[in-house]
Amino acid sequence: MDRMEEIRHHFEEEAAGYDGIIIGLIPYYEEMMEAVASSLPFDQDDSIHILDLGCGTGSLSHRVRSRFPRAVFTLVDISERMLTLAGHKLGEDAVKASYCTDFSRFIPPEQYDGIISSLALHHLERDDEKKDFFARIRPAIKGGGVFLNADVVLADDERLQEAYMEKWISYMRRSLPLEEIHENWLAKYRREDRPAPLAKQLDWLKEAGFDPVETVWKYYNFAVYGGFPGNEGMLSNE
Repeated sequence: MDRMEEIRHHFEEEAAGYDGIIIGLIPYYEEMMEAVASSLPFDQDDSIHILDLGCGTGSLSHRVRSRFPRAVFTLVDISERMLTLAGHKLGEDAVKASYCTDFSRFIPPEQYDGIISSLALHHLERDDEKKDFFARIRPAIKGGGVFLNADVVLADDERLQEAYMEKWISYMRRSLPLEEIHENWLAKYRREDRPAPLAKQLDWLKEAGFDPVETVWKYYNFAVYGGFPGNEGMLSNE
């Protein structure tokens, strides 16, 4: 089983209990999701179309919908079960389209007011794949729109990264036994995840044409960051 198939398989297995699992694994998960929703540069009554890449059970889109009740969503996820749960959570009137595919291979078929993602980009294997991802999504964002990502990141300094991991383990120990943390969750993290330093990702966003870029929330090795697509090379909104 290759790495992406392994990731798809375990998300299919964990889909039903994912919402409960994630609270115990990700520090201040709800606050992180709210940081994305509250940073979208729209008015409450705007009719906006949001692309959610790696949507999971739809928690992030649901948080956005609670703030922007006229928003509609295009959902992309590698897990069919995750997509089904997301559709139920959001409701039929909120889902314009959904695609069961690896988001790293997804070519946006239109422009969106915003592109969001949570806990997905770190699954891209290599740095050049992450750079290509940023370059591919930028033209798919309308003028005045934004890309926001909530994800696990690395520190630039090895000693600081060790401190990040200690803080993460300390958080998980509030609800999980230490043996399970190391033998299950950290083992999966090392086997499946490929996070990159936050500073590098902000540089890659700039190289892709995002301007300005910003970190809007951070707790050690978890962050919400993104940018505006700028004007150069933008597709027409007409």
